[in-house]
Amino acid sequence: MKIAIASDHGGFELKQRLKELLVESGYELSDFGCHSKESVDYPAYADILCKSIIAGDCERGILICGSGIGMSIAANRYRRIRAALCHDDYTARMCREHNDANVLCLGERVSGSGVAEEIVKRWLTTEFAGGRHQQRIDQFSD
Repeated sequence: MKIAIASDHGGFELKQRLKELLVESGYELSDFGCHSKESVDYPAYADILCKSIIAGDCERGILICGSGIGMSIAANRYRRIRAALCHDDYTARMCREHNDANVLCLGERVSGSGVAEEIVKRWLTTEFAGGRHQQRIDQFSD
């Protein structure tokens, strides 16, 4: 599976750590920036990542900023993007099982790196349940 990842300056350090985890776990990775802790505007990075998923270049994406809120708002502007801001194992599992979330949003200043790694692992390994959940997704995905 090819994973897109991007952050603003507030999520840069966590992005670097998660990149290592993803590569070690055997995922193909596209890093869309940012590439330092210098201040940048998060919507630009959400835009690039979401367009890569919509185009089919990447299957899923991970967006990181200070709180995760800005990235989730920016990503959910796109009709075919289902971005979920997760803070724990339960929300990571449920956003995949019930919502088929294709973008995971994290906050570096909210989640410690250990918790964030566990969230990513759960999110990547949980399958969409389909069934009644698909008809709900269809209502906002068309």
